[in-house]
Amino acid sequence: MSQPVPAARREPETDIRRARNRHDSIDPAISEAQDDGAPPIRPSSRRTVARVAGAVGAAVLLLVATWLSITVGSRPVPLSTVLLALFGDPGATTDAAVVLDLRVPRTAVAIAAGAALGLSGGVIQAVTRNPLADPGVLGITPGSAFAVAVAVGFLGVDSASDYRWYAFGGALVVVIAVSLIGAIGRDGGSPARTTLAGVALGAVFIGITSSIVLADPRRFDAVRSWEAGALEGRGWDDLLPVLPLLAVGAVLALILTRSFNSLALGEDRAAALGVRVGLVRLLAAFAIAFLAGGATAVAGPLVFVGLMIPHVARWIAGPDQRWILPLCIVLGPSLLLVADVLGRVILPPGEIPVGIVTAALGAPALIALARRRAVIAP
Repeated sequence: MSQPVPAARREPETDIRRARNRHDSIDPAISEAQDDGAPPIRPSSRRTVARVAGAVGAAVLLLVATWLSITVGSRPVPLSTVLLALFGDPGATTDAAVVLDLRVPRTAVAIAAGAALGLSGGVIQAVTRNPLADPGVLGITPGSAFAVAVAVGFLGVDSASDYRWYAFGGALVVVIAVSLIGAIGRDGGSPARTTLAGVALGAVFIGITSSIVLADPRRFDAVRSWEAGALEGRGWDDLLPVLPLLAVGAVLALILTRSFNSLALGEDRAAALGVRVGLVRLLAAFAIAFLAGGATAVAGPLVFVGLMIPHVARWIAGPDQRWILPLCIVLGPSLLLVADVLGRVILPPGEIPVGIVTAALGAPALIALARRRAVIAP
């Protein structure tokens, strides 16, 4: 006669099964925690088809947004002219100069910054397990703005090519500080403490930055467009220096997707599954700093991209970070490109900074998404 399984052994297995069912089998590593006799729970074919369809739709949307970004503006450019400028002999025409010297570099900046902000938002929400977390909540954006204000106000920096490195440095320092503060405690830290530390530091930086700017408003005229979040005038000289940082951050984030799935169960269960929680949080902090700091340095403190895009990705793909983070890379640029195009055409011949348009688009879209889907937490 077989002996009954002790309750102390049954309870962890029951918890793991419940967590696996709740997260819809988000990671094969969790399946290893099951009994050998229990069949692994795999995502349904319907969910897989929905994810693939969502990914294809996101890719098509990015292509359409890219085409609009290159062809639409205060000076419309026909598609034939764009194709000739990109792949043929454009000649010395004004339209070709607009495409090659202005539109294409600006579009590339928008794609890189949008992908970095969307991906950083997904990583932040996965690590903190907070659906309202984004680079602004963790103090990254205020930290960058504070570093730029110090560089302009006290160090005499007045060139965008110079103060973008101060913006990146400020973001990196804030991420490290927030991570260290969040890790203080006998329990090894908590996501809630990390979020509160980011909010507190962000509030301090915002107050100090406002004081510095108000003390000498004329000196800060050069950074007004950067503070609003703008793509006007951005080009290869702005993008290429930070592109390696964005690439390193993206690689780190994508490598950690399975660990993020395990963290969704809680840090204790993630550690029981073999995840080195401290190392994962450290690598995630560097990924966030590279992604959010690099994007903020090149395009300014753009709001709502890092907050809204992960929710859209979860609505498409469910809770699996292996799908969410790649979708953030595709959806983030789409939002930023569409917002940039709208900013060009709403009030011609002038432009509305893209940061203002993303806020105007993001707020109602996030409210509609929250009303449609009851659970949008990571």
